[in-house]
Amino acid sequence: MSTEQGSQPEIEPGQSAPPKRRVVLLACVAAVALALDIVSKVIVVSTLEDHAPVRILGGLVYLQLVRNPGAAFSMATGLTWVFALVAIGVVVVLIWFAGRLRSAGWAVGLGLVLAGALGNLLDRIFRAPGPLRGHVVDFISVFAPNAEVWPVFNVADSCICVGGVLIVLLSLLGRDYDGTRRAKK
Repeated sequence: MSTEQGSQPEIEPGQSAPPKRRVVLLACVAAVALALDIVSKVIVVSTLEDHAPVRILGGLVYLQLVRNPGAAFSMATGLTWVFALVAIGVVVVLIWFAGRLRSAGWAVGLGLVLAGALGNLLDRIFRAPGPLRGHVVDFISVFAPNAEVWPVFNVADSCICVGGVLIVLLSLLGRDYDGTRRAKK
């Protein structure tokens, strides 16, 4: 295959052009999940600031506002700028990779990961204390408040985890991003 600047790549006999539907699917999943993350954070910041944790579902879930300067469990709190740069790298790679997708499952999984990376990146860029140092808004605590059992997380974190699990599952089932299936050994 050869490409010249400004021209489309040649398609060899038997190959099909990458379906744009997979890119659209990835973009739609990412847009919806990112919107859910942003809206949930706006609501949480406006309603839970300076409030005690709110117990819901019989104590299975607690809603509380936590501003996280680090990673899970608030680890590496002084390296917020590193997480921001890693998130930028992830976003760039996922956007670059999107054109190679031919699998709907992979498009959904990568769309969720993209949304999660963007959601937390937006917090790190636009929230206090400043660009690339902003604290991520977390608000979901399961089984007990104050991260006593599990770290407090947000919709973006959930998207990253669910998308990652989906991608691993697809890989284990032998389904590749390009739509091919590997033979089981």
